Amino acid sequence: MRDMISRFAPAPTGFLHLGHVVNAVCVWRETRARGGRVLLRIEDHDQQRSRREYEAEILDDLAWLGFAADEPLVRQSERGEIYERALDGLRRQGLVYACNCSRAAITRAGLKARASGNRDETDPAAQPFGAADSELWYPGTCRERRLPEEPGLGVRVRLEPSTERFDDLRHGPQEQQPYEQCGDLLVKDRDGNWTYQFAATVDDYVQGVTLVIRGDDLLASTGRQLQLARLLGRREPPQFLHHALIMKSPRQKLSKSDSDSGIRELRALGWTPAQVRDHAMSRVGRFPYDLQS
Repeated sequence: MRDMISRFAPAPTGFLHLGHVVNAVCVWRETRARGGRVLLRIEDHDQQRSRREYEAEILDDLAWLGFAADEPLVRQSERGEIYERALDGLRRQGLVYACNCSRAAITRAGLKARASGNRDETDPAAQPFGAADSELWYPGTCRERRLPEEPGLGVRVRLEPSTERFDDLRHGPQEQQPYEQCGDLLVKDRDGNWTYQFAATVDDYVQGVTLVIRGDDLLASTGRQLQLARLLGRREPPQFLHHALIMKSPRQKLSKSDSDSGIRELRALGWTPAQVRDHAMSRVGRFPYDLQS
């Protein structure tokens, strides 16, 4: 039986808020209940928005809240060689190509496809949350252009038009069609940043993560990450558990910009770690699954 390994993976693009606390509670409680280990990964792949001062505050808040990882932290910004090796493996399979399409051009192509009836109106752009769910559908404009990989161009991986099936530990059996959701997957953007989808998938594979615990806003990412992991050579995929979120409205989740949810502010008001953890979980409501099972 594989060792159970999970991870907590904040992005240092802002301070820790109650939504992060919900995820941390779920990660540590579920992992500890199963006798597993928690890895701490700083997802600073976006070099334009990531800040070391945010990382320092996140680590301080985690320690104050009582969440201790079982291994030294890993920063995605220091793992470029690992991502390049993974990308080289995909190149050898003929799956990688350069792309010079702007976001505006991809948006126009998607609108045109929907207007012509070639796109289902239930595609991810119409879904709530606005993270993985709202990723633009790429129509394959540069697929056969054979552009050279060079600075200023994005890099994409060809996806199969397949159906990915998996059992979410909260939602049950799931089916997703990654190509219909997003088209060929962007793995490096035009600024040279590795994308979340690629870096997280490679890291989960290389670090041996067997259980991914994250919010419902990332449920739509699962199929594409499963397919990408398989292309990278992963034989046994991780399990997934997507938990409920703290919502501001039926379609808008809590964000870093919500000042009333910042952990630093609550600490300054004299809240205890237990009060912050309990308050975060009470904002979500009762979980429809037993974390101890």
